[in-house]
Amino acid sequence: MHTSPVLPTATRSAIVLIALLQGLMLYAVQQAADSGLFHDIGNRLRWYSWVLSVPTAVALTLVTLGDRRLWLHAALASLLVLGLASWIGWNLGGGATGLQQGVLLVPFSVCMAIAVFVSLPWWQFRLQEGHWRAPYAALFERAWQNALTLALAVAFTGLTWLLLWLWAALFQLVEVRFFRDLFREEAFIALATGTLFGFGVLIGRTQHRAIQMIRHVLFAVGRGLLPLLAFIALIFVLSLPFTGLDALWRTRSAASLLLTLSLLLVVFVNAVYQHDSERPPYPNWLRRVVEASLLALPVYAGLALYAMGLRIDQYGWTPERLWGLLVALLVAGYALGYAIAVLRPRARWLQWIEPVNRWMCWTVLGMALLANSPLLDPIRISAASQVARLQAKAPDINADDADTLRFGLGRRGVDALRTLQQDPRFSADPRAASVLAAALARESRWASAGTPPIDDGLRDLAALQRQLQVARGTTAPDPGWWQALLARGVAAGGCLEAGQACLAQRRDLDGDGVDEVLLCDLQDYRGPSCHLHALRAGAWTDAGSIDLGSYGTQDEVKRANAALREGRLQVHPPHWPRLSLDGGGMRNIEEPATKETR
Repeated sequence: MHTSPVLPTATRSAIVLIALLQGLMLYAVQQAADSGLFHDIGNRLRWYSWVLSVPTAVALTLVTLGDRRLWLHAALASLLVLGLASWIGWNLGGGATGLQQGVLLVPFSVCMAIAVFVSLPWWQFRLQEGHWRAPYAALFERAWQNALTLALAVAFTGLTWLLLWLWAALFQLVEVRFFRDLFREEAFIALATGTLFGFGVLIGRTQHRAIQMIRHVLFAVGRGLLPLLAFIALIFVLSLPFTGLDALWRTRSAASLLLTLSLLLVVFVNAVYQHDSERPPYPNWLRRVVEASLLALPVYAGLALYAMGLRIDQYGWTPERLWGLLVALLVAGYALGYAIAVLRPRARWLQWIEPVNRWMCWTVLGMALLANSPLLDPIRISAASQVARLQAKAPDINADDADTLRFGLGRRGVDALRTLQQDPRFSADPRAASVLAAALARESRWASAGTPPIDDGLRDLAALQRQLQVARGTTAPDPGWWQALLARGVAAGGCLEAGQACLAQRRDLDGDGVDEVLLCDLQDYRGPSCHLHALRAGAWTDAGSIDLGSYGTQDEVKRANAALREGRLQVHPPHWPRLSLDGGGMRNIEEPATKETR
């Protein structure tokens, strides 16, 4: 078993000081974010990335302050982190406003955390032993030590802050607000959090017995839950020949659920597998259940890859789908390796997962770095795919497609939108040109509901009539309704925005001999949402609204929109009238539940 070296007093002080300086550096960039050097998103991202990654790795690794190899490795890691952060910052720059940063920053943050966690045990072994040929046992011990140390540091910091807030609340009871105001100061928060986190890391690195006890507790929990998880995975696979796969493909979450179960199985197996124990953790029959679930892992990976392939083939590449595919490929690597570990038994139960884990950790590290570099750029691939998809159906383009390029794919999406604007197939079509111009002119993707559309072209009757479809089998609304809609005299939802898919249906819905108009916004993600307009005293007014959205799968939403387009709207008058007493509030008669509705 790996034993951590005793930390000198100077090293212990340095660990706390590093965390304190991290807090100060984060506070400094927060104060200077709106002006000066850190006004640029790229500079802020480089600063945050370096401060949160490299000093944390040093604090978890530092043994002797004079170790030149440690500082050399830290310098090389700094160059790599700053280079990757610069690339992400470039994608978010370019002068375009309102870009959604999460589509790039969230995957980058997750990948940096994974890269540090995966590479740190190798780095620690190299510094202690002088070479990179680390045995599995050393990597296993260091990986769990690092994970539990960070978890302990976070828990220690959170619990101490709870005590500080209790302190402030107690004194506030006697109208002493000094501590409450002090603990809310941003400078105090940065200093206190950094210092507390440093003490938490120091506790984790020095209290080895406590870390071992926590690890044994987690292993015991994993040992108890793995058979249940394996049984769930096994019976689901065995049920597929009887249920078929059609229901699986109709959902929008099949791939994510399959990958989640696969990852949980991989994590629990690693928690249960003991590299230093010759004794199997389960009786023979229970080991067979776990082994059968591992043999089923390639089925899960294959189904997830196929489900993602269907979505990509239908809607093209997006950053989310590309990241999902990378995760699915990594899960497939683990799945095949663990299945081989079952089929090729060795001296210890599942001993083959050791080389599988060693190879896969390098694969995970390489994927995390490449996917945040110009070599494998999800944004570039997604922008090219979406442009090709839109060009294939030119000049048909809606506001959602344009907004995705304008705000959801960084500067490359904005450049792609300008490329489409120069395409003769789009520029020659008034509606498509209007959609592209409106998207480029907007400052934010999520405009408030009361904001008038930026594109004034929809104030023109001809442009509005080109955008709004009329339900099949019904006549077009009368000119007065069109004028009321143009004048914003009736509610229109999003139907006055360029590129929105909307439909008008003229029908006598209340049986009074006068037609009403149902204006529906055919939203791709949830189905129709409609406003009802009625002619009263010679003027068109709002009569109500109705949500016909299905909130179901993509196919169900498409069927609902298609039914409305084809005029298959049915009117169902109430069986019983509404009642009131002395002209008071009206009430509906509630019919008793039938056997079918109970």
